[in-house]
Amino acid sequence: MAPPASASWTRGIIALALGVCVVGGPATPGTRAQTPAASDLAARVQARYNTIRDFTADFTQRQTSPLLPRPVLERGDVKVKKPGRMRWTYATGDRNQVVSDGTMIYFYFPNDRYVSPSPMPKGDDAPTALLFLAGQGNLTRDFVVSLPPDQPAGEWQLQLRPRAREADFETLTLEVDRATLAFRGLVTVDEQGGTSAFRFTNLRENRGLTDREFEFAVPRGVEVR
Repeated sequence: MAPPASASWTRGIIALALGVCVVGGPATPGTRAQTPAASDLAARVQARYNTIRDFTADFTQRQTSPLLPRPVLERGDVKVKKPGRMRWTYATGDRNQVVSDGTMIYFYFPNDRYVSPSPMPKGDDAPTALLFLAGQGNLTRDFVVSLPPDQPAGEWQLQLRPRAREADFETLTLEVDRATLAFRGLVTVDEQGGTSAFRFTNLRENRGLTDREFEFAVPRGVEVR
């Protein structure tokens, strides 16, 4: 399977940008009266992300689409450093990679032996997710937030609908643990009804990642397109 070079790549960035690690202090599951206000929960997510300089995680990704005969399952690991540096490495499928050094994004397809470089979008061309990586996004400003009435046991689901139209998704839903508010996952839905669900484990924050970890050198014998 191709790496997240378009829709799935953008959704992955959203997942990491919006849902890093632990949201905040303790929460108690139970009655409707104890349900947090959507705006308060979103503000706590935003405040938590503001403290993160870099992080690493393992991920699983499940994609569905009316165009796919069956769900597609992938896994791998990711590193992110503000502003705008990231390295996705898929451990399944074609073992593709996506690397950004903050200026360029490199989509590497090792089985097909080619690399597709692309400049990082800037300004009005940048999707909301990239603004979060750059530290310029704000959940309550950029999204209409709500708590769906049917909440799963043990988790809160916070639905985010972008105020400005996004090309790759219509809604995204953050999933956090009720007892600790630890981030559990994220699901995006596109205009065709396709979904991309991420789950993250082994999240580690502020590890002091260096810029060198996000450099990309085109392997010998690999075509650049």
